[in-house]
Amino acid sequence: MQEDRGSLSKILNLGVVVDIVDIGANPVDGAPPYDMLVKSGLARVTGFEPNAEALETLKENQGKDETYLPNAVGDGKTHNFNICRAEGMSSLLPPNAELLEWFHGFPKWGEVVDTVEMETVRLDDISEIGAMDFLKMDTQGSELLILENGQDKLAHCLVIQTEVEFLPMYRDQPLFSEVEMFLRERGFVFHRFEPLVSKIVAPLLFNNDIYAAYKQVFWADAVFIRDFTKFSALSPQQLLKLAVILHDVYGSYDLVLRALMEYDGRGNTGYADGYLKFLGTSRPA
Repeated sequence: MQEDRGSLSKILNLGVVVDIVDIGANPVDGAPPYDMLVKSGLARVTGFEPNAEALETLKENQGKDETYLPNAVGDGKTHNFNICRAEGMSSLLPPNAELLEWFHGFPKWGEVVDTVEMETVRLDDISEIGAMDFLKMDTQGSELLILENGQDKLAHCLVIQTEVEFLPMYRDQPLFSEVEMFLRERGFVFHRFEPLVSKIVAPLLFNNDIYAAYKQVFWADAVFIRDFTKFSALSPQQLLKLAVILHDVYGSYDLVLRALMEYDGRGNTGYADGYLKFLGTSRPA
C-alpha cells in the first residue's frame, strides 16, 4: 500500500512520535497501515484483540513500543459475540444472511458456528491509553458504537482509519453515511478510501473466481482527518504529528504541506520549504 517515500520525521528532523490505538488488531489481513511508522521507531501502539490466538501472534511479534491487550472495545456492556466460519467475519452483530445470499462465498463464510458472551469496555474508560493521535478500527460493524463511547479520547485524535460498509453485512449495522456524519459533527472530514472493495452480485461469475471484484461496492477502509480548513485550531505538536501520519501512511503531500505551513506561521521555522525541496518542487510565484 505504501510507496518508499521515507519518514517525514527523519526527513525534516522533527523528533515526532505518534500514539496509535488499534482496535481489532488481528493481523489476518497482513501488516497494519501504520507499519512504516512502527518500523521507523516513530510510533507507540496500543492494540486490542479479543481473539486469543490472534493476540498471541501479535504479542510474539511485538516491538518495544507495542502493547496488545485482550479487551473487546464497545459500550461497556456484555454482548453475544458471533463466531463465524470465516474468522474475519466474527462480530458483536449477527451476520445479515439475507444480504449475504447475494454474494458468492459469503453465506458459508458468514455462518455462525458458535456464540459466546463477551464483556466490552468503553474506549473512554481504558486507562492504558494515554494519548490517541491515530485510531485504526476493524471490528466488523461495531465501529460507530466504539466511537460513540470514546468521545473524550476522540476529541484529541487527528486521523482515523476505520472499516465501513455500504451494504449491511450485519443486522442493524450503521453504514458509512452514519459514521461519516458522526465524525463530521466532531471536526473530521472524509479524506479517502484505502482501499475500496467491490464484489460481483451472484449468480454471475467470471473465470470461476468467487473472490473477484466487479461493480458493486461493498465495504472499504475510510480515512478521516481533522478538517484541513481549520488547521489553525490544532496545537503545534498536533500539526507535526498530523503531517507525519499523512506523509508516512498515506502520501498526502498537499495536506502535509498545509500543516507544515501552519506550523511555520507560528514561529521561526522553515519546514514547509524543506518539504517542498524534498518533493522537488517550489511554491508558485
